Amino acid sequence: MAAAKAIGSAVFRSNQELTSLARSGQLAAARRLFEEMPRRNVVSYNAMISALGRHGRLDEARRLFDEMPRRNLVSWNAMMAACSEHGRVEDARVLFDAMPTRDEFSWTIMVSCYARAGELALAREVLDRMPFPGEKCVASYNAMISGYAKNGRLDDAVKLLWEMPAPDLVSWNSVLSGLIRSEEMSRSVQFFNEMPEKDLVSWNLMLEGYVRSGDLELANAFFARIPSPNVVSWVNLLNGYCQSGRMGEARELFKRIPERNVVSWNVLLAGYVQLSHMEEAYKLFMEMPDKNSISWTTMVSGYVRAGRLQEAKDVLSKMPFDSVAPKTALMNGYLQSRLIDEARQLFDGIGARDAVCWNTIISGYVHCGMLDEAMVLFQQMPNKDMVSWNTMIAGYAQDGQIRKAASVFRKMNRRNTVSWNSIISGFVQNGLFVEALQYFMLMRRDARSADWSTYASCLSACANLAYLHVGRQFHSLLVRSGFISDSFPGNALISAYAKCGRMLEARQVFDEMVGQDIVSWNALIDGYASNGNGVEAIAVFREMEDNGVRPDEVTLVCVLSACSHAGLIDEGLHFFNSIIKMYSLEPVAEHYACMVDLLGRAGSLREAFELIQGMQIQPNAGIWGALLGACRVHKNHELAWLAAEKLFELEPCKTSNYVMLSNICVEAGKWDDADKVRVLMKERILQSSNIYISDKRLDDHDFGIKMASHLEQLLVPAFELHSGKFRATPKVLCNISSGSDINFMVITLELVFSHLGVAAAYNFLANGELGGYVSPSYDKLRTALLQEERANVAKLLEPLRTLWGLKGIAIAIANNANDILI
Repeated sequence: MAAAKAIGSAVFRSNQELTSLARSGQLAAARRLFEEMPRRNVVSYNAMISALGRHGRLDEARRLFDEMPRRNLVSWNAMMAACSEHGRVEDARVLFDAMPTRDEFSWTIMVSCYARAGELALAREVLDRMPFPGEKCVASYNAMISGYAKNGRLDDAVKLLWEMPAPDLVSWNSVLSGLIRSEEMSRSVQFFNEMPEKDLVSWNLMLEGYVRSGDLELANAFFARIPSPNVVSWVNLLNGYCQSGRMGEARELFKRIPERNVVSWNVLLAGYVQLSHMEEAYKLFMEMPDKNSISWTTMVSGYVRAGRLQEAKDVLSKMPFDSVAPKTALMNGYLQSRLIDEARQLFDGIGARDAVCWNTIISGYVHCGMLDEAMVLFQQMPNKDMVSWNTMIAGYAQDGQIRKAASVFRKMNRRNTVSWNSIISGFVQNGLFVEALQYFMLMRRDARSADWSTYASCLSACANLAYLHVGRQFHSLLVRSGFISDSFPGNALISAYAKCGRMLEARQVFDEMVGQDIVSWNALIDGYASNGNGVEAIAVFREMEDNGVRPDEVTLVCVLSACSHAGLIDEGLHFFNSIIKMYSLEPVAEHYACMVDLLGRAGSLREAFELIQGMQIQPNAGIWGALLGACRVHKNHELAWLAAEKLFELEPCKTSNYVMLSNICVEAGKWDDADKVRVLMKERILQSSNIYISDKRLDDHDFGIKMASHLEQLLVPAFELHSGKFRATPKVLCNISSGSDINFMVITLELVFSHLGVAAAYNFLANGELGGYVSPSYDKLRTALLQEERANVAKLLEPLRTLWGLKGIAIAIANNANDILI
């Protein structure tokens, strides 16, 4: 009996020491003590699980949890709280569902977990299911209110506050915090005045609101009203002066603080760093009586931002304790300077890496284009968070590897709005507009709320597909969701209507926007220009200037393009000459291309050529291409050769340049020159005779192989009609990537008949329409194709339509290469 009592007493003392070590952050010592304990009880395990959870080492915590001989309610709650705190929502849910019994704290953890992750519908469902009536669940109510407030659902937060049986100060302060964060100061003031009681947290929140608004005079006046300001109050006001760059006044206020702690020192230090006053910052840093990890991180980050990496490294070398945050700051500096080896060496030397450290190195590799290395690190990361997953999705999408981005996306257990936005915008960036809209529908099915970025991407997809009716549906969604006044989705909606030729609706959206920015004006001007209304485009430009909006380079490209399409030569010359004189901008290649096109359309080819010769920058292919096109219209054979030779240097494998010069020669009766162009084209381009299938939107590889086989059988006869024109019988090759429903696929065939010397396109419509698809170059290319060739190709493709079950097939026949790209 005495021995058992002694053992129990030893375990009790060990547990006390273990808890003390864990709370003081000495995790290694706590773990060592735990391993050395001859006997452990449930309290020992619970203390260790809580400590590991607080430090983000969830896998270790879970292993201990699974090893426990027996568990009590505290064990379940500790493990679930650890998962909740670190965003492991699914793990927390599984634990919650498996609990043999639950108390009020269990339910509150789950509500808080969902709310913190933005899963507000699930959080509310758990709250409504709680079996505890009345005041017992006030903490759960507060977790739900906090979730609403942090996610901008302020009306829901206020409504729930009034529904609470007995809201406490935490409830009121949570709503006030949400109002302050949303920068709704008038509503915040009204709410603050209506609060039945206030504590120092309430006063400090309001002070923070005034500071956020940038009105330091009102902030000072409110500070004087605080009954007993504490160090948080002083630091809030100090932060306001620092953020406003008023460092002299900030320093005087700092001296008045009754009890300066490390937080107040850090705020002043950050103020100097923010202004890049690194000498003053370093002097203050050396004066600090105490420095914590934030102090060292602030100094290192300041030197990194200033590009002074050696000084950042020197500061870090003097740090008397080990901390991951300052090292991560220096590593970020190395990555921004593309010093990959130095960054990796520093990363490898960090012992206890946190999620920020991992995400920094992964993001750095992504931005440097080293996606394979980034993926290796991503796979090694022990506890991936949402930032990690989203970084990889965005990285692959921006690099054009959209299928890998989609693969990463599909492996996510949980997705937030950023995840959906990354994959949807990725599809748009890679020209897969139908897939972007499909994923939007999946997002809605996933009950994930769309934001302005989501709508902007989807509107861009609609614009590129000319899906006017779908664009109008998104317009309605924007209005209902309250995003219509935001510039980003508003600008996308203007562009969508403009690309569909609906300028009245584009103008209406523009007029309804609150605070149009330069992008809004550019979108409207470009819309009128693209739709051939140059006079109206110039009128909008004048209106923009009258509203005090200064044009940028893009604006002037739009205006010059409008002048070019409308044949407004004098106006175009005026705007071009104004680029430097009136707007203090340097002309870019696009400006010159518009002017060459404008002068070329007017037949002033010599003036266009002289403009190119006088350029301060190197002419690009767009400029020489504009001149070549003008030469064909006005039959200037000599100047055409000069422009074409420049194009051949810049774009040696672009067939259309050779075709255009050949046509110019033929039209001028220079048959020998035309033959020379054809020989040159064959030497440089016609190197293979394969047919490549590489549609990114197919996901069935076996289907792709079958499709390739059918294409060979159907298309080889077409090549036999032109024997002697190809070096070998075409072979169909298949390169199918994963993707979407084949019923959304648009097949484009580029068949090379070099003897035709023309480029043309037409739509072969099976059912009278092609799923809403309209080729942007349809009108320009559909002429000049021999009727018999059109019939032959249509006949060959008819079985494919039946085989694939498509609504129709878009066909482009062009003098391009011996490759047929499908």
